[in-house]
Amino acid sequence: MPVPVPHQRTVVLPHQAGPVDDAHAPDAQVAGAPGAGAATDRSAPAPEAAAGRNVPATEPLLGEQQVPAERGPVNQGLTLLLIGEDPNSHVPDMWDWVGRKVRLRTARNLTEAERLLTDDVHCILLDLSPAEPADRDPERTGDELGMLRKVLRMAPSHAVLVLTYETDAERAADAVRVGAQDYLFRDELDGAVLSRAVRYAVERKRADLAQRQLTESRMLAQENARLERGLLPTPLLDGSDLRFAACYRPGRSRALLGGDFYDTVRTPDGTVHAMIGDVCGHGPDEAALGVELRIAWRALTFAGLSGDELLATLQKVLEHERSDDEIFATLCTVDISADGHRAGLSLAGHPAPLLARAGLPPQLLPYEFGGPALGLLPNARWPRRQVELGASWSLMMYTDGLIEGRIGKGNQRLGQEGMAELVGRRMAAGLRGEELLDAAVREVRDLNGGELTDDVAVLLLDRR
Repeated sequence: MPVPVPHQRTVVLPHQAGPVDDAHAPDAQVAGAPGAGAATDRSAPAPEAAAGRNVPATEPLLGEQQVPAERGPVNQGLTLLLIGEDPNSHVPDMWDWVGRKVRLRTARNLTEAERLLTDDVHCILLDLSPAEPADRDPERTGDELGMLRKVLRMAPSHAVLVLTYETDAERAADAVRVGAQDYLFRDELDGAVLSRAVRYAVERKRADLAQRQLTESRMLAQENARLERGLLPTPLLDGSDLRFAACYRPGRSRALLGGDFYDTVRTPDGTVHAMIGDVCGHGPDEAALGVELRIAWRALTFAGLSGDELLATLQKVLEHERSDDEIFATLCTVDISADGHRAGLSLAGHPAPLLARAGLPPQLLPYEFGGPALGLLPNARWPRRQVELGASWSLMMYTDGLIEGRIGKGNQRLGQEGMAELVGRRMAAGLRGEELLDAAVREVRDLNGGELTDDVAVLLLDRR
């Protein structure tokens, strides 16, 4: 059985010179409705005009309302979709607010309406006929506004106007509470009222959608910020005389967390353990994996693991949690003795820390003894090296985002030596703690000529 094609006709609001003023617009004349099953296009010429007959300006064409000639060609304007049991319902003629004809599409039911609900439809006119028994109107079974609810679900981004009778005022108000932009009484309907109501409904729907999107964006941003801040570590250094500072800048746009990770804890024996690492990549998956490795490191450290045993266990965690076999992570771990004079250092493909002793310029710790990055070799080893710190020192651990920035417009990178010189100058100027890290990162960014594309994490421990 062929599906009937819904009708489409064009309606116009009576002409006024100049812009339409809703408050003074004349009432629209209701044209004679065509018979059932027929469609009307008000922009088509009448037979007399097509035959070349001169029709006086005061003589309306048969069955049509006169449209003044000075309006010129008809351009695409507003499109309204009328949904109702009577597809030939008398709706006053309208012009939109810029003088273009308003098109009206009609549909008997939701099936036809869904076919006609294209992107160029600006407003839906839902004709709520008097409530009928459920057995005669299955679309309203158990709910007098069931049709409206279905329309709102079908067209969540379209403005909806409800047409009803004055005797159904309570149901019309309920329709607005359900989600319609406004309601109109058919008994009092004219061109000016409908034109104004359509404008209001369309603009109000746009404002509602914009406000909803803004609210959702703000809530999502706030939730993401709280989540990412919660995933950043809180140093556990109670009882230690070491001072802690950190700087973290993800490379992803509008992100708070990247693939870099760090942590610092003090175990019951007085040893301070610090770690910094970098998961290859910059997306949310890499950020999540970095958080998993950090949490695993903290748990294993409190369980008493260190050095090669700790890194071997972290590699197993990485191998089970990574989404791709090619994902790897670099890591640097330091365990500082309770008296603060010595430290054990283990490197897994990570840049060596920068050590500044009292009265001496900063120097890079040896890297040659380090092992491969986690996730590259199944049976790798990571030897632990003892480092003498002295009585007063600063130890800076960092990720490669800090040293891979460019210098000027060329291809030269800052590198570890350039970073050591930069940090030394800042220390000589008296900067310490977070002030030192912020100043160093800003200078690295300025040398790069803009924001750094890689994640940057820097951790600083001081003993004075």
